[in-house]
Amino acid sequence: MRSVRMRILATVLVLAGVGVGGWQLIPAKENSNRTITVGTTDAVTSLDPAGAYDAGSWALFSNVFQSLLTFEPDGVEPVPDAAESCGFVGTDLRTYRCTLRKGLAFPSGRTMTAEDVKYSFERVKRINSDVGPATLLATLASVDAKGLTVTFHLSSPDATFPFKAATGAGSIVDRTRYPRSALRTDSGADGTGPYVLTAYTKDKEAVLARNTHYQGDVKNTGRPVVLRYYADPAALQKAWKDKEVDVATRQLPPAVLAGLSPSDPNQRVSETDSAEIRNLVLNTAARSPLHDRRVRQAVATLINREELVSKVYEDTTDPLYSLIPAGITGHTTSFFDAYPRPDATNARALLTEAGVHAPVHFTYGYAKGRGAAAEEAAELKRQLEASGLFTVDVKGYEWTDFQKRYARGEFDAYAVGWVADFPDPDTFGAPLVGTGNSMKNGYGDRAVDQLILDSQRYSDRSRAAGDFREMQGIVARDVPLIPLWQRKEYVVSSVDVGGGQYLSDGTGVFRLWLLGWI
Repeated sequence: MRSVRMRILATVLVLAGVGVGGWQLIPAKENSNRTITVGTTDAVTSLDPAGAYDAGSWALFSNVFQSLLTFEPDGVEPVPDAAESCGFVGTDLRTYRCTLRKGLAFPSGRTMTAEDVKYSFERVKRINSDVGPATLLATLASVDAKGLTVTFHLSSPDATFPFKAATGAGSIVDRTRYPRSALRTDSGADGTGPYVLTAYTKDKEAVLARNTHYQGDVKNTGRPVVLRYYADPAALQKAWKDKEVDVATRQLPPAVLAGLSPSDPNQRVSETDSAEIRNLVLNTAARSPLHDRRVRQAVATLINREELVSKVYEDTTDPLYSLIPAGITGHTTSFFDAYPRPDATNARALLTEAGVHAPVHFTYGYAKGRGAAAEEAAELKRQLEASGLFTVDVKGYEWTDFQKRYARGEFDAYAVGWVADFPDPDTFGAPLVGTGNSMKNGYGDRAVDQLILDSQRYSDRSRAAGDFREMQGIVARDVPLIPLWQRKEYVVSSVDVGGGQYLSDGTGVFRLWLLGWI
């Protein structure tokens, strides 16, 4: 899904005797056209930037499309990419203007203009897909375009708008190839990124060739890459073991990650603390048995994160007690403060106060093949039912179907991961808990909405920390979601491939072009 971002603990541990640090390897000339194969369990929801707000789709967008701005490795401020320059006009943070680079061209050969930028941003908002990124552009009121200049008019001061423009939501498409009011549904993509998508088979693979006409922040457009998609971590592990892929990322099974050895001479491992989190989202709609805030508080009172992380993830993730993860401005321990330990007695008292008879029955949905989602669901079901206060019906769904179902409000509860869109706490605000948020759980609170707006007024993002701390206190009280854990990112590659650490550096950009043969 999915921040002025603080630096996210970007220390990279390169195991297997490679050393420590943000090294960069120069590929041998004879290998410059040799394809690198990358395996992942992330799925692509849509090839259309207006119809996807998930890590798998945005990883592809980072390489096929350009945004006006981007983030350099471990960067905390956006830099120009498709734009030559960008900046706020005046001091009220309501007008943002960019000038495009000259000569940018789509695969058809048509020159990009500011009209394409205007068209791209407006169609994201117009289509407003249930699983799209329109919520990121909530403060965008209108767009003007003239020649190579595009001007964004914002409904309220928003210092984070440049960060949002640098995400997949800001992907610039060829306006002659994408319908104005509907999603494009074929297997093509027309962007100006470092790569051209030459072939795509859903849930199987994406074939990427270097875009020799690319102009932007990237200095070297890299080697040809094939992205292969696997149904679950076990399938990815088998592909890695059988040497079907040169790089494996997001995610190998927890037992495999926990057993990685620095003395193994047959692989490289990049381990990075990240800002990816996972939440248990609770349906607040009137029809849900979790509608009453006290029932949701009872659920929060029973969750044991330490057991979850230990049993299911073998300590390859860290327990999380706040909406905003560690390493990001505004991080607190609001859920620990409110619910410091599993307490069935307190949970029962909350249900009694709500006038609800135990056990409370509710449904729980999860996405099949997404890490250890099935095992996680089973453990949470065990914890809640052990109290005698809840009974939980658990069912898994294919990823795209899962997204559509939770967007329609079909689940009383569901667990979903959230990858920071950009390095700023704002990425954990409006998209997750603002009114009309991407979680589609019916939650809205005026005080939370106002705090989100207030936090966006500060160019110095450290000044927004108080707003985010207050917001997290309200979220812990209302419990529209329950933070579960914060991920550690692992990328495993063969000994002759370098650059794996740049696939998950906390900036939201998936840099396939920095992979190289040694």
